[in-house]
Amino acid sequence: MSRLWKRTSPFIPLVSGLFESWVAKLVSALYEREQDANVIVVDWLYTAQNQYPVAAQNTKMVGQEIAHFIDWLEEATNIPLENLHLIGYSLGAHVAGFAGSHASNKVGRITGLDPAGPDFEGEHAHHRLSPDDAHFVDVLHTFTQGSLGFSIGIQQPVGHVDIYPNGGSFQPGCNLQSTLENISKYGLFAITDIPRCSHERSIHLFIDSLVNEQEASMAYRCGSNDMFDRGMCLSCRKNHCNTVGYNIRKIRMTRSIKMYTKTKDSMPFRVYHYQLKILFSSKVDRSEMEPSLTVSLIGTKGEVEDLKLTVKEKITTNKTHSFLLVAEKDIGDLLMVKFKWQESTNWSASSMLKMVSSWWSGDSADSEVEVHKIRIRVGETQKKMVFCIEGPHALSLQQEVTFVKCKINGKKQT
Repeated sequence: MSRLWKRTSPFIPLVSGLFESWVAKLVSALYEREQDANVIVVDWLYTAQNQYPVAAQNTKMVGQEIAHFIDWLEEATNIPLENLHLIGYSLGAHVAGFAGSHASNKVGRITGLDPAGPDFEGEHAHHRLSPDDAHFVDVLHTFTQGSLGFSIGIQQPVGHVDIYPNGGSFQPGCNLQSTLENISKYGLFAITDIPRCSHERSIHLFIDSLVNEQEASMAYRCGSNDMFDRGMCLSCRKNHCNTVGYNIRKIRMTRSIKMYTKTKDSMPFRVYHYQLKILFSSKVDRSEMEPSLTVSLIGTKGEVEDLKLTVKEKITTNKTHSFLLVAEKDIGDLLMVKFKWQESTNWSASSMLKMVSSWWSGDSADSEVEVHKIRIRVGETQKKMVFCIEGPHALSLQQEVTFVKCKINGKKQT
C-alpha cells in the first residue's frame, strides 16, 4: 500500500522493504505524474505473509498503526489531510480503509485496487473498506469471479464509485492459453498466473491511468454487466460516465455508483465503446435466430475490420436490438459501417417449420431479414449518428452490406 499527497514541506519519509515488482512501477508512475508529491510505501510484509485468515485479521492492526502515523504527520507538518491519498491493493485496500477510519480526521481519498474478498465480503462497513473511510473512495474490481462462494476480489461495491473492468471477472490476456505458455517457460509455479493476473490487473490499470493520461479509459454507470454488454449504458448525462483511475471525477452519492468498462489485454488499456441499435425486419415473422453478426467501422483516422457483435439474446424480427461494439484503436469520426449477417446452422424446430412453410407457399423472398438503418452512439465522444443502407437493396444473408450516414432533411450528418 502506498500513500500520496501534495508536498507542503521538504519532509519526505520513506519506509522500504521487499515488494512485488509492481510497487516500484507504481511509485515511479506517481512521481512521474506528481513531481512535487511525497510518496510513502508501507511495508507490512512480515504480518502479511502468514496464512490468509491471519493476514486478513492483521489488516485492522496495520491500519491503526498507519492512522497513528497520519495523526502525527498532520500535527507535526500541518499537511492538509484533504491532499492525502491512500492507495491499497488486495488486503492493502482494507488496510487503507482501517487507516482512514481510525485517523482523527478524514483523509481526502482512498483508492482500493481489487480489495480482497474472503473474510470481508458481506461484512459490516466498519470491518472492511467503505465509503465512510475517506471523503472519496474509488474502487477497481478486476477479479470477482466467484467459485463455491469464494472470490479473490470483493464482489460487492465498497466505495463511492466502484468500477468493474470487463465485468470485474477474468481480464483480457489472463487466460488458460497464456498460462500454459508461461508453464512451458517457467514450470508449474506459473499455474497461479490466472488468478494473479486478473487480481493484479487493477494495479496496472491504475498505473496506466498515471502514465497514459491522454488515453485514460472511460467507465459507464449501468445497472448490471449484462446490460452494459448489450450496449445499453454509454450515456454520460448526469455523471453517468467517468474516467478510470487517477483522474476519476469525485462523485459522492449516498449509494455506491457501479460502473463498467472494457479494456485491452495490455497497456495502454483504453478501448472505444460503440452502441449499435439495429431493427431487423421481415414480412414473415422470424424468431429464435442466432446469426453471426460482423461489423467493420471506417473512420477519418483508420478502420477496424470484422468485429463480432455478441448476440446476448436470440434475434427476433420487427424488434430493435442493442449491441456493444468495442474497438481497440481510435478510428476518428465514423464515416461508414459494413455489416454482415451469417446464418447459424442451429435451427429450432419452430424456426425450421416457419422457413419450410414460407418456401412451400412461395414466400421465401419475403422471409429475408432486412436492415435499413443502424443507430450508433460513441461512448468516448457521446456522438450520435444514424447510418442508412447504401443503395436500394435490403440486407441479404451471407452478404456484406455498406451503410453510410443518412441524410437528414436532404443534408448529410456532420
